Amino acid sequence: MIKIQVVNRGHQPLPTYATSQSAGMDLRANLTDPIVLRPLERRLIPTGLHIALPAGYEAQVRPRSGLALKKGITVLNTPGTIDADYRGEIGVILINLSQEEFVVNDGERIAQMVIARHETADFIEVAVLEESERGEGGFGHTGVK
Repeated sequence: MIKIQVVNRGHQPLPTYATSQSAGMDLRANLTDPIVLRPLERRLIPTGLHIALPAGYEAQVRPRSGLALKKGITVLNTPGTIDADYRGEIGVILINLSQEEFVVNDGERIAQMVIARHETADFIEVAVLEESERGEGGFGHTGVK
């Protein structure tokens, strides 16, 4: 388990794991007034949280499956990436894909955050890539079985 420094400038509790094997922690809206999301409207929802991740880690902001299924609310840039050197407030870009208005209330669980290791890469330009079995096939090239 890694330790992550956090400054909570909001009034919501810090994110926690719901169960011992949960991959993500719920992020809560930190609002003074409710926000109404009309159909197809997107808004940046504040959380009040600022974090300092260790080098080699990112935080991924993902939709909550219950909100997506039951209300048509999802995270627009999924997964949203929070880099290790970002110190600003974590904001969640929510979009309403339903036909009904959705009210985001203070303290509402709006997304989940997964902490993940990542690698960095150096690109090495070459004239030709080594062949593979798949080749250039993509976008469903293997058909439907």
